[in-house]
Amino acid sequence: MTKYQEVRQDLQGKQSTWLITGVAGFIGSNLLETLLKLNQKVRGLDNFSTGYQHNLDQVRELVGEAAWQNFSFVQGDITDLNDCQLACEGANYVLHHAALGSVPRSLEDPILTNANNVTGFLNILTAARDAKVRRFVYAASSSTYGDHPDLPKVESVIGKPLSPYAVTKYVNELYADVFARCYGLDSIGLRYFNVFGPRQDPKGAYAAVIPQWVAALIHNQVLKINGDGETTRDFCFVANVVQANILAALSDNPEAGNQVYNVALNDSTSLNQLYQMMCDLLQADYPHVLQHQASYASFRNGDIRHSQADISKARRLLGFEPTHRVDEGLHEAMEWYKKDLSGNVT
Repeated sequence: MTKYQEVRQDLQGKQSTWLITGVAGFIGSNLLETLLKLNQKVRGLDNFSTGYQHNLDQVRELVGEAAWQNFSFVQGDITDLNDCQLACEGANYVLHHAALGSVPRSLEDPILTNANNVTGFLNILTAARDAKVRRFVYAASSSTYGDHPDLPKVESVIGKPLSPYAVTKYVNELYADVFARCYGLDSIGLRYFNVFGPRQDPKGAYAAVIPQWVAALIHNQVLKINGDGETTRDFCFVANVVQANILAALSDNPEAGNQVYNVALNDSTSLNQLYQMMCDLLQADYPHVLQHQASYASFRNGDIRHSQADISKARRLLGFEPTHRVDEGLHEAMEWYKKDLSGNVT
């Protein structure tokens, strides 16, 4: 039995209260689904700036009405300290995922990104401290590695940030470390590498690449690849991220707390390889995909060329063991993509 299987088994018989910020978003709603299925009490905080009511509706349908009764929702904003204090009251664990993602958005509006990702982070961190939560787990980012060239990325070695977004996520780590030293708030940061899966937004200028590409292939639209397609990423299915959050929150390893961890596969997939995987999975239901040709554009400002994570630290201290490789994650997510990106979600 894996560490994650043990933890899930223990959770079934022991109910705690969890706060998920950004609960109506992609990762937040997946965390909500899993925790409710494990008979946990969950409070969610969201302002619907990047999250959606339909994500919550889908979770409700998936978990059933009995489990849904364990969920309560606070519509509020992490930039408002009062909202954060209300949400944290009585919580045992905080899983902080409310933020403004996207490197391009941060380049266009660094002030808004800072307000959400730095001021908002400090608000929820302070509220968690005051509520005396057992552990504060937060979404860090692989963007923190910046211009450091070494692969795979190791948590202890970072470079200079390449975007305002990267700056904000590094500041999160610094604040969490200071709160641990000054106030004794136990926290863990999870540096995500290109997460994908069900309920990831395919719409808008800042949509993540996988749902955006799947939607383009389904609807036979232009699919743009930035650069020559040989840029690589360590794509990570959302179930692996959910596992990392639960392990991080509940770890009783005395060495595990007040650390940051890579959450990925220690794998490398080029954009061209990713495109071909999607075409292979979609062509049976959408024959036009056989003739589809990607369109190549210029490299995007602020992007790194290659990214791959060393996950040995998370394995050693948290017991993290990814359950889905890239192809397995795409295969599992594809039914959701085909249903919901065909026009069923508004």
